[in-house]
Amino acid sequence: QVQLVESGGGLVQAGDSLTLSCAAAGRTFSDYALGWFRQAPGKEREFVAVVSRAGRVKDYTGSVKGRVTISRDNSKNTAVLRMNNLKPDDTAIYYCAAARTVTGATPSRGDQYQYWGQGTQITVSP
Repeated sequence: QVQLVESGGGLVQAGDSLTLSCAAAGRTFSDYALGWFRQAPGKEREFVAVVSRAGRVKDYTGSVKGRVTISRDNSKNTAVLRMNNLKPDDTAIYYCAAARTVTGATPSRGDQYQYWGQGTQITVSP
C-alpha cells in the first residue's frame, strides 16, 4: 500500500501561482511514477503531469505546458506541482497518484495508477 496526501490547494485569482504537495507513505516511493490528475465539476478526470521514478523524465498535458512544473524528492517521499499563471479553467480537485512502473516510464492514463490521494481543491477566480 502507498498512502498519498495532497496539500496546498486554495482559492486564488487568475494569474496567481500555487504549489501543491503530495506526501507519500508506505512502500518504496522510488518504485512508483508520480502523477497529478484533476477533475473539474461535471467533467471527467484528466491527466495533468507525471514524473518518472527517479525524477528524470516528466510529461505534461498540453493545456498546462509552460505553466506547470512537476518534481519529486525521493529522500523525503514527496512530490510537488508548481502552477503559475493560473486560469479559471484550472479550477478542479487535484489528485496525486502513484503508478508502479519501470524506470523512466511516465504513465498518463488513470487506470495505470494503483494508489490515489483524497484530492485538494483549487479554485481560480477571474
